[in-house]
Amino acid sequence: MYTTEYLLNYINKAINEISYSNKPEGLYAPIKYTLDGGGKRIRPVLTLAVCDALGVDIAQAINQALGIEIYHNFTLLHDDVMDKADMRRGRPTVHIKWNEETAILSGDAMLTMASQYACINAGDKIAQVMELFNRTAMEVYEGQQYDMDFESRNDVTVEEYLNMICLKTSVLLGCACEMGALMAGASDEVKDAFYKYGVKLGLAFQLQDDYLDTYGDPVVFGKKIGGDILNDKKTWLLISAMAEDKSGRLQKMIGADIAPEEKIKTVTAIYNELNLAERCHVLIDDYAADAISELDKIQLSAEAKSFFVELAQKSCRRTH
Repeated sequence: MYTTEYLLNYINKAINEISYSNKPEGLYAPIKYTLDGGGKRIRPVLTLAVCDALGVDIAQAINQALGIEIYHNFTLLHDDVMDKADMRRGRPTVHIKWNEETAILSGDAMLTMASQYACINAGDKIAQVMELFNRTAMEVYEGQQYDMDFESRNDVTVEEYLNMICLKTSVLLGCACEMGALMAGASDEVKDAFYKYGVKLGLAFQLQDDYLDTYGDPVVFGKKIGGDILNDKKTWLLISAMAEDKSGRLQKMIGADIAPEEKIKTVTAIYNELNLAERCHVLIDDYAADAISELDKIQLSAEAKSFFVELAQKSCRRTH
């Protein structure tokens, strides 16, 4: 079983070897800039790791892994435009470095590139690959729409929120896992178990992102802390606090014209009074444990199982 470091290097080498057309530079330069920005690459790592765990050469799934990573970065590029975010991975976002029109068009091109890569060397699995890829893409868009809808609602429930992040974030991790199993020729039962592992890992992953946006180190996290609070973003933390805060202070914060530092400080203090940071991590740990339990349904070597268990546990405690 390859190590995470080996898989990361393998993926980054493949990304660095992507051939871009020289013209028009205005279309391709932002794509290269986005993909060169790094990131955790957890999705392509999952695709290759599943393929490897099932005893198949990871080269069989590298193009599908690239397709998923390009797709993921396309969604981030467009998300940054919609969220008016100015930093991503410690660098200016594409719409800040160039402009919004460029970000939209280059994002569109990335989506097409992603589907192109997903098809490369898919052989007789191409129909299944594209069904999985397209179904997942539509679910991600559904999740994004729910996220946008929540902006104008103050009655969002925790259940609605968890469904939204499942669609917007988790299903792509599930897709990454199932794609590796698909390219390895696995049975439906194995594909389903790996998909569920990825989805539950994704829920833990997104909740940790929410936690870090309030409690992370901005230098390590790669962007300013408190953005979710300033934007009144409906995260697990905010939704839980709105349901439980009896003082009325939080409600006054929503949509109010308050100095950013004061708003972040006040809302975080309410979170702390309700012990939400610790409670959020209990939920994160539960989802990671659920993900790990899915591995029991798959015949894996001890080394392979340890790889996926460790990945889930590390995702719960990551700092960026």
